Amino acid sequence: MPQKPPALNITPDVADAMKGWLSWLAAERRASAHTLRAYEGDMRFFLDFLADYHGHAPTLSDMATASLADFRAFLSARAGEGLSASSRARSLSGVRNFLRWLGRMRHMTNNAIGQVRTPKRSRSLPRPLSAHDAKDLIASAGTFANDTWIALRDHALFTVLYGCGLRLSEALSLTPAQFHGQETVTITGKGRKQRMVPLLPIVRQTVSDYVAACPHALSEHTPMFVGVRGGPLNPAVAERQMRDLRHLMGLPATATPHALRHSFATHLLAGGADLRVIQELLGHASLSTTQRYTEVEAEQVLGIYEKAHPRAHAHIADTKGPDNG
Repeated sequence: MPQKPPALNITPDVADAMKGWLSWLAAERRASAHTLRAYEGDMRFFLDFLADYHGHAPTLSDMATASLADFRAFLSARAGEGLSASSRARSLSGVRNFLRWLGRMRHMTNNAIGQVRTPKRSRSLPRPLSAHDAKDLIASAGTFANDTWIALRDHALFTVLYGCGLRLSEALSLTPAQFHGQETVTITGKGRKQRMVPLLPIVRQTVSDYVAACPHALSEHTPMFVGVRGGPLNPAVAERQMRDLRHLMGLPATATPHALRHSFATHLLAGGADLRVIQELLGHASLSTTQRYTEVEAEQVLGIYEKAHPRAHAHIADTKGPDNG
């Protein structure tokens, strides 16, 4: 269970600065509510650490003069709490962002923060489903539903995830108005960046079937995927459905709702789609993020080769021909 950020009696000047910083992030950087909560939590942990480390609640002046040793000790303490390198990097990112804002807006520059090395994140490849497993999983969606409309909802949701390559949060924010006679849908993703994604006929049909069967009155401009009481569907419900399905089908723990997005990208790439097109469809800011899928495909091809090639398991010595100079 993630740790809850400490509730601090921070000094008034720091509290005022944090309020201004978070407002700036929301207005100028269009940070999501999730990002704002994460950054605020990072700062609270850092302030709590400084208070323990130096014996008093830190002021803005203390923040501006925090040393390289302070930042290193903070990261070491977070590692001691069991945080992964990725989580420590994220934690440092929040602190760094605040201090840069402080220098820009309050002219209180901290020079040490620029010398702190970001913890190296372990780089893992996306784990997509095979095309066969993705198709079977979507066909099985709704297996555990008690009502027909819920089965149609789950089937439509998983079809949207795989057919459009959406994040779960993006799919759950879709509204009925976005589907009326449309062949594309505009998605607002991370950083409120917008992208246009085609709607396959099968996606439009499954959504139409669900909307027609849903017993709740769906407003045109509110989320169309709803729970049993008619409120917006909780992401945990979709995650639980996926967990039950992967147990039923014998799929690995990496078979999550997000794996359908990975599958969308990997299968498009295998089908010959241009990497830049996939980048646009996924809403990746950087092509390097999308390029991970080329490594996934190469890994899969190598796996198939090693299983199928008649000489794949031969000893190196057996493969050597005569030395003809």
